[in-house]
Amino acid sequence: PVPAPGAGGADALSPSQESRAKLSVCSKLCYAVGGAPYQTTGCALGFFLQIYLLDVAQLDPFHASIILFVGRAWDALTDPMVGFFISKTSWTRFGRLMPWIIFSTPFAVISYFLVWFVPDISSGQVLWYLVFYCLFQTLVTCFHVPYSALTMFISSEQSERDSATAYRMTVEVLGTVLGTAIQGQIVGKADTPCIQSPVFLGETNSSVAMEEVNMTHDTGSLTDTKNAYMIAAGVIGGLYILCAVILSLGVREKREASELQSDEPVSFFRGLKLVMNHGAYIKLIAGFLFTSLAFMLLEGNFALFCTYTLGFRNEFQNILLAIMLSATLTIPLWQWFLTRFGKKTAVYVGISSAIPFLIVVVVLDSNLVVTYIVAVAAGISVAAAFLLPWSMLPDVIDDFKLQHPDSRGYEAIFFSFYVFFTKFASGVSLGISTLSLDFAGYQTRGCSQPSKVNFTLKMLVSAVPVGLILLGLLLFKLYPIDEEKRRKNKKALQDLR
Repeated sequence: PVPAPGAGGADALSPSQESRAKLSVCSKLCYAVGGAPYQTTGCALGFFLQIYLLDVAQLDPFHASIILFVGRAWDALTDPMVGFFISKTSWTRFGRLMPWIIFSTPFAVISYFLVWFVPDISSGQVLWYLVFYCLFQTLVTCFHVPYSALTMFISSEQSERDSATAYRMTVEVLGTVLGTAIQGQIVGKADTPCIQSPVFLGETNSSVAMEEVNMTHDTGSLTDTKNAYMIAAGVIGGLYILCAVILSLGVREKREASELQSDEPVSFFRGLKLVMNHGAYIKLIAGFLFTSLAFMLLEGNFALFCTYTLGFRNEFQNILLAIMLSATLTIPLWQWFLTRFGKKTAVYVGISSAIPFLIVVVVLDSNLVVTYIVAVAAGISVAAAFLLPWSMLPDVIDDFKLQHPDSRGYEAIFFSFYVFFTKFASGVSLGISTLSLDFAGYQTRGCSQPSKVNFTLKMLVSAVPVGLILLGLLLFKLYPIDEEKRRKNKKALQDLR
């Protein structure tokens, strides 16, 4: 008989083995909480760092683009580096992955705070942000790569890992809500002053009433805004530490789950060659690379788009919050959908559903109610983009294990290079998008922007993401692991065990 859904193939396991394979709800929750720090800090940086560098630190767009590109590119490079060092790490009484998570946390929090600090120096600001942004990316990678690989070490049962991944994705999207809410609401309370730019009054053709966009906010001060960013960084840093403590105390890394038989370190480069020759892995990366880029471009430019093109200077943080709340609430819906209809179908339906809303938000005249409706609808697609890649990667690793049954300890390589490609490409895209704003004539702290800037922002949050999503879905048709293949792999793995 076919095993009941969620039964973890009970017909292939003895009762004692089945009992050991089951994860308690508490363990799943503690595991899931560990995903919040990366998403909370990443969301705050993704949505707010560009506008912070341009309008608060007052760097010119060229220097801001260098910081964003180099920071993301370095972040991408650190993933395989950390994956390499993890693969060479021996098991300890705390596990092989957990020590990385514990020891990186305090240093990551300090460097994160310094990213949001405006140094009182006449020169060297660019170097300041470059150093601390890259340092934070390195340290958060030392947390997130082992945490991602931990999926394969909490249980040997695919159904249990899928369930834990659903818990994790729910908490991670909740983490993005917290990042958006904490950063947005605290910073939003500070009324950042803007500079009147009458030169562009006749140049812009934005549908927003010019008297609203061009108000000079005399009541605010730049100092208040700087303080607000530091307060938000302190709150998010405290949350980071709390989540790391819960993860380290509540989750036990199970050596037997990965079926490692010795402490002998694996050959990283041999493992890398095997991983990169695995067709299913490359096709999964190719598909999600472009869809991830679409959402990253949207994330990086949405605050500027809301502030200048739509004219919602004092509402953008609430619009972002609406997107993330919608995403959080629909994660269980997508978990049910992929269980019922399969993961590939969920990819097509979930990610493509963002396209009409990305078009509507730039085609229609600026309207706050319509923007909120679009934000809630777009959040549904964001939830699918969050859940599906991390839900499908364990299937690829299982497929790899069947083809290379004697290979051990390559999980971190899979996860680190999976993140590497998306991060590096996002660094290039964000750098190019910020340079595009520079070429279009972006005015630092301007109350309004030239029409070329507004047109560029429309392209960056609509036309380009839509094109990337369509290309990603087209490539994803090549991905070979459908539901039938996944069930066969699961049965074969149970037979091996």
